[in-house]
Amino acid sequence: MEIMGKAGQALRQVLESYSISQSQLATGLGVDRPIVFRWYHEKIDPTAETVADIVKALNKINQSAANDFIQVFLGDLILFKNQIISRDLPLSDKVDVTVLSQIFNNITNSYKYLYFLSILDILKRRNFDTLSPISFREIIVEMLATAWYPHNYFKLSFGKQDQIANKLDALDIEITEPILKFKDTDKKLLRVSINNQNLDDIVISINGYVSYRLIRPFFSQETRGLKDYDVNPTIISLANNQFDTKKPLYYFNAEDQKNCNAIILHPDWIQYLEENYAIVRGWASWEWLNYMQQRNPSTPNVVNKLFMPQERDSLTEQKKYWKTVLEYQDIECIYSKVLLNKNEISLDHYLPWSFVAHNQLWNVIPTTKSVNSSKSNNLPSEEYFHAFVELQHRGLTIAYQNISKNQWLKYTESFVSELKVSQADDLLNLEVLSKAYKTTTQPLISLATIQGFTPNWIYV
Repeated sequence: MEIMGKAGQALRQVLESYSISQSQLATGLGVDRPIVFRWYHEKIDPTAETVADIVKALNKINQSAANDFIQVFLGDLILFKNQIISRDLPLSDKVDVTVLSQIFNNITNSYKYLYFLSILDILKRRNFDTLSPISFREIIVEMLATAWYPHNYFKLSFGKQDQIANKLDALDIEITEPILKFKDTDKKLLRVSINNQNLDDIVISINGYVSYRLIRPFFSQETRGLKDYDVNPTIISLANNQFDTKKPLYYFNAEDQKNCNAIILHPDWIQYLEENYAIVRGWASWEWLNYMQQRNPSTPNVVNKLFMPQERDSLTEQKKYWKTVLEYQDIECIYSKVLLNKNEISLDHYLPWSFVAHNQLWNVIPTTKSVNSSKSNNLPSEEYFHAFVELQHRGLTIAYQNISKNQWLKYTESFVSELKVSQADDLLNLEVLSKAYKTTTQPLISLATIQGFTPNWIYV
């Protein structure tokens, strides 16, 4: 499956290509530079409205830079320049795209986003076959597979009224290393594991509304004012009887709800979705991202947790930094007290990568492979906090004394921004650094604990 693009990645590429400073963009946007820094390093993600503002600000600085940002960012996110502002879908003379754009109106849970995205993924895997029905079970399996990473791996909330998380928790899914290491790129192993479960009750529960209500906008007039229990049978009848005239997205394989177990997409819609797949999927992904950001307002880096990452970013620069530090001073692992060998270190994310979803140096320290494997994605006990801060302080001090000032400043950018210290030199003051870390990490640890990450890990 494709993943959403990273605005920060696109922004960094464009700023570097056109020699536009972060301060210059911040001034153009009327925001503080640390905000741009956090976008630049993919720590936080701009909202849809802010991305539009970034395009406008870049356009005033350098029109070519603005166009390249659109191409780089939207090449992944898969939207176009006019849609980043209006979020319109490409029009068609065969189907009513205006109605399709309304399917995510009045949302109270994630079902419609997951259902529609699942239809798109199934269609693409089938090479947009126009003949075969898509069973409710196949769609529900796809929905659960898509929801597995944000829920089980990244601990995102789907909202109070949403039952997707409960359904996933009720399953006994076999999770293999390729799934955990993001090597199951098509979700094939996840789908197989989920499909091997007894899903009858889950299919009935999830599908009781979403299959029918998703296409209700195609029959908004006919279903206005109906009692809730009359809506589903009315939509089934309208979709089946007006399939060639109204052209809803799909119709059902039976005339009554108890016998419906599949949908059949309209050939004209299949053609539209095939021709505009990238744009439509990007639009649906963007809508789901906005929904999830609203339900996880304090969670860092939601955009990189919504869809399965294709791979984790390299830790080459972080390892180079800590190897440099180890050249000048012996260092013990804060967890095991083992003396570290610079050629055998493993880098640990003090706050788990699966929570922060970034490799910023302020959160990365050296350890051994066995300790790192043992710690996994658990939250460290508070007893390690002072040792962690002291190790970071020692690293910063040794680096300051032995590398160029420019290189040191580059390494410390994330410290300054994320720990909210006034200037880089403040990082050399242990008391200031400790206070900054306490202010930054304690709320994040509390949030991660609430989200389900295991707290108080101790190496034994």
